[in-house]
Amino acid sequence: MGNLIAIVGRPNVGKSTLFNRLTKTRQAIVNDEAGTTRDRQYGKSEWLGREFSVVDTGGWVVNSDDVFEEEIRKQVLLAVEEADVILFIVDVMNGVTDLDLQVASILRRSESPVIVVANKTDNNELQYSAAEFYSLGLGDPNCVSAITGSGTGDLMDLIVSKFNKESSEILDEDIPRFAVVGRPNAGKSSLINAFIGEDRNIVTEIAGTTRDSIYTRYNKFGFDFYLVDTAGIRKKNKVSEDLEYYSVIRSIRSIEAADVCILMLDATRGVEGQDLNIFSLIQKNSKGLVVVVNKWDLVEDKTAKVIKEFESAIRSRLAPFVDFPIVFGSALTKQRILKVLEEARGVYENRSTKIPTARLNEEILPLIEAYPPPSIKGKYIKIKYITQLPNTQVPSFVFFANLPQYVKEPYKRFLENKMREKWSLTGTPINIYIRQK
Repeated sequence: MGNLIAIVGRPNVGKSTLFNRLTKTRQAIVNDEAGTTRDRQYGKSEWLGREFSVVDTGGWVVNSDDVFEEEIRKQVLLAVEEADVILFIVDVMNGVTDLDLQVASILRRSESPVIVVANKTDNNELQYSAAEFYSLGLGDPNCVSAITGSGTGDLMDLIVSKFNKESSEILDEDIPRFAVVGRPNAGKSSLINAFIGEDRNIVTEIAGTTRDSIYTRYNKFGFDFYLVDTAGIRKKNKVSEDLEYYSVIRSIRSIEAADVCILMLDATRGVEGQDLNIFSLIQKNSKGLVVVVNKWDLVEDKTAKVIKEFESAIRSRLAPFVDFPIVFGSALTKQRILKVLEEARGVYENRSTKIPTARLNEEILPLIEAYPPPSIKGKYIKIKYITQLPNTQVPSFVFFANLPQYVKEPYKRFLENKMREKWSLTGTPINIYIRQK
């Protein structure tokens, strides 16, 4: 289970720059294609063989002009609740401000380790100024310059040294892990309760480390799976639940720990920005997906036409990934809830689809012959051979070509769609690599 690092601090102290440094994304906006602007506040990082996630809490505030200090307070509380290590960024040029002192007073009560990062220490003279951050009462300030990268290696060493020694979870590797995710009030808890039902005795809980996901093993109706449930669903949180963007940060752990994510949408509200943010987390982590349109019992008009419109609306919002199951149901009336489990199990199986090399080449090469990649600058691109990579998290295929650099995204999408037509890959992302033959 990965560790979660939260970056907190007042605005303009260089949180995004440090975030980019730690997650190695050079530009602040990683990709803005699906309208997920706040997407860039979550990334993965690896140091000394330990993988962890980094969240820049500052990026999730919607309208930060009003109740400014209140917003920062909430972010900090959230970080204290959710993160394994908190990076408190301060600015050497400005010294200690009132806002820094307020943040520090919350962080001093935190059980998670807090690291004070004195940013913008661009030369040695400034290192002496950093001493005033001892007054925050949070230990040694660590001098870095997020822009030039100086000091960031030592910072990474320090972060990794603070992680709990991973508790090895006693999980059976061959049993699928499902996570139920979605915005507040989309009906996650009701769905989980509907799964558990009255038979509490068939549910065994396996707790991870303190803040980790809790795995609940189910064994009924012929299904055997773990439900990943972050402790967040269990305890009513100190930060009020209506803050929607926090639900995204809360979903990170569940998504990372699962094989298949069950994304709950509210039939009475359609797909909203928040749903897209959670969807993009699922995509970034290459997890399987089943979409459940919950509260379907509240929709008056349930004709086939309405269902079709609903489906295509959902798929168009989540495009270009459109090959996933959608189940219309209701957690309260338990309508179609077994269908949800069936679909999730199907997606889990699709994640381990193995296609023999001979069949791949037989089926796909003729299609490529018929629709070759567009030639660039008079050069023809030839794809000669295809094979599936062994032991990958999701099905991954290598297409060997003479000029791999000229095969662009749209053509890869064409290849992906053809493969999805021929093999059952519903609900799982797949990777297509073009390599030099």
